[in-house]
Amino acid sequence: MLANLKDVFKYAEEHKCAIGAFNTPNLENLKAVLDTVEKYNVPVIISHAQLHEPVANLDFIGPVMVLMAKKAKVPVVVHLDHGETVDYIHRALDIGFTSVMFDGSLTPYDENVANTRATVALAKKYGATVEAEVGIIGGRELPGDSAKMKPEDMYTKPELAKRFVNDTKIDALACAFGTVHGIYHTKPKLSFDTIKNVRAAVGIPLVMHGGSGVSPEDYIKAIAAGIEKINYYTYMSLEGVKAAKKIIAETPDLTFYHDIADAATKAMAADLDRTVRVFYGIK
Repeated sequence: MLANLKDVFKYAEEHKCAIGAFNTPNLENLKAVLDTVEKYNVPVIISHAQLHEPVANLDFIGPVMVLMAKKAKVPVVVHLDHGETVDYIHRALDIGFTSVMFDGSLTPYDENVANTRATVALAKKYGATVEAEVGIIGGRELPGDSAKMKPEDMYTKPELAKRFVNDTKIDALACAFGTVHGIYHTKPKLSFDTIKNVRAAVGIPLVMHGGSGVSPEDYIKAIAAGIEKINYYTYMSLEGVKAAKKIIAETPDLTFYHDIADAATKAMAADLDRTVRVFYGIK
């Protein structure tokens, strides 16, 4: 069933957990995610990131995501992740997405606010919710002089976050506290105090971007500090790749692609099973 961020955040607050937000650029990802959350009867967020447009065209994958969400036995938010332009966000809303994120983190503050406000006004017409970002999350949004920056320089500042939320009236805020997009090459230096301080300042749910690769213990600490949505994709995808490589290496006479896809789907579902149990506090 379709839901938006406000709907699933009620569940997160009641159960003191975080809602998983999983990128689903293909059917294998979609099946792995939806099968897992239906198994545990928990709500979920399925996401399409604009940066995946070259491999998963919005006009193709978007309607599939909406259809699968409607058919699901649990509440499903269909979310546009890291929307870079208001026009692209508009396309997603027209398709039926119930939540969108405008990412203006690399633009000047006033420009970020203006575009986020435009997104909020547009989303309101569709009954959709809006996430946005202020601060720097490593791996994707680093400025050119990032080599000179310390991790703490990138953390979201509570005063700036409060101003941004007041200026935009968004429903959720992506908070920079030491995570990075993509693969971790060293253990991340996470600031749980930043989460607590930003959450106290803004009074709305916070989002962890770059959620893949964080330890179970740190997920639990982040959720306790105020994170209610965790974006997760890279490490799930890696498990699919490993499974595909394994079946190809072990089956010289492999003929059908669907056997590769099935192996990858099962491997991603196994990774998701472990991840979902942590995010939702399932024993």
